[in-house]
Order: sequence, then structure tokens, then C-alpha cells
Amino acid sequence: MKKSKPKSGAATVVILVRHGKTPSTGKLLPGRAPGLHLSHDGKSEALEVARRLGRLKNVGAIYASPLERARETAAPIAKALKKKIVIEKGLLECDFGDWTGKELGKLMKLDEWTTVQRAPSTFRFPRGESFTEMQTRIISTLDKLRKAHPGKVIICVSHADPIKAAVAHLMGTHLDLFQRVVISTCSVSAISYSSHGPVILTVNSTGGDLSELKIS
Repeated sequence: MKKSKPKSGAATVVILVRHGKTPSTGKLLPGRAPGLHLSHDGKSEALEVARRLGRLKNVGAIYASPLERARETAAPIAKALKKKIVIEKGLLECDFGDWTGKELGKLMKLDEWTTVQRAPSTFRFPRGESFTEMQTRIISTLDKLRKAHPGKVIICVSHADPIKAAVAHLMGTHLDLFQRVVISTCSVSAISYSSHGPVILTVNSTGGDLSELKIS
């Protein structure tokens, strides 16, 4: 039996999921450092978001950042939907360079922290990535992935800053204001892409029935 093709002009929905809590959430800036796993609470969050997403239909693929915390969050989602996880480097956390692993409390005392919060488009992490590069990377990645699955739902497990930057861009908000977007651990944000452009369905959803998004 041949698989039915999506109707012409059918929207593709991208579900963005932030990874679950880790022992360093809210304390350190872990960045891309390896070896950071979900905490007990993070594992519970991952199971809950998997329960919510497991009800979705027409899911074409599940993508995850290469970092352990993202892959561990994606695992129960993949199990619930009976899909394999595809690792996608474009979903990686921002490269914080020399700030990687530093305590947030100490970083907040630096003069540069004001720039990070108020003019992030002008900031590059020492020996790391700029916020502008990060935003370009995540938007390019999402464009590539959604074009590969026309008319489908795809799930992308990533990190707070890339998701915030993507949401800001898709809402037409300047990068300097992206810090105003809140993306909680294991929250769901959804964007529908059609021939008319992107439409934000929800941002930072942490509970409730996702069927109200009408994405099945």
C-alpha cells in the first residue's frame, strides 16, 4: 500500500523541546561540556513531556542535540512515538567558549553580563560563538529539517538559548530582546510553517493537552 502524500500546501509543524533539568540547571553555564546528564527531576520531566507528545499523530521524525541531556530527554519521546532519534548538530547549545562551566552567580557580576542581557546581538563569548551566529545556525537548521518533512510534525530537542533565539526570530522580534522569552526545562514550543510563512502555535507550554494546537 502506497503512503499518501501530504496535501499541497499542507503545513509542517516544528515542536521545540528544551531538555530536562540537570544538576547544574540554574547554577552553572554548562554549554557544550560533555558528561552532563539529567537529574532525577529532569528524568521525570522527560517522561511527562513524552506522555504529552506521545499523543501526537503524523510525526515524521525526532531530532536531538548531540549533548547527553538532550538525547536523554528525547529517548522517552522516541519510545512513546516508536521512532528513532536522529542526532542533529544544528540543535546544539550555544558555544560559550571560555565561559563554559562557569558559575552563573560569578558571571552575573561581570561587566559583560549587561551586554549579554541588553545587547546580545553585539556579544561574542570569548573563544566561542556569538548570539547572532547561534540564531543563524538554529534558524537554518529548522528550515532544513522542516523542508525535509513537508506536511508532517517534527520534534526537535534542543537548549534554552537556541530555542529562545528561534522563537524571537520567527515572531519578528530583534535578537536584542530575545532574553525576554522564557523557555523552561522540558517545555514545548510549536511553530507551524505553511506557504504563508511561520505561525507560532505556543511558547513554553509545560502542561495541558497539546491536541488543542490542532497539529495532528
